[in-house]
Amino acid sequence: MVKLVAIYRKPEDVNAFDEHYFNTHAPLAAKMPGLKKLEIAKVYGGPMGESDLYLIAEMYFESKEALVEAMKSPEGKAAGKDVMSFAGNIVSMHFAEVV
Repeated sequence: MVKLVAIYRKPEDVNAFDEHYFNTHAPLAAKMPGLKKLEIAKVYGGPMGESDLYLIAEMYFESKEALVEAMKSPEGKAAGKDVMSFAGNIVSMHFAEVV
């Protein structure tokens, strides 16, 4: 199993971010073919106190090939275009293999 991990730093306007993320972006991402699970977590701090992170989204796929195909799909392209439109300057994305 593999996952696409999106890590978002704190947005300037948390309410506007949440509105767009949960009402527009997450539903778009959830339509990606082959998606097994979408897990979203809000960061509330760290061992040393406050964190500059705000949200972590993990999207699970059966294989690397399934993840690549999902990203190439019309749904994947729509989700990618959307994330760049509202969070391009605060998001980093990573591929990870579950071990």
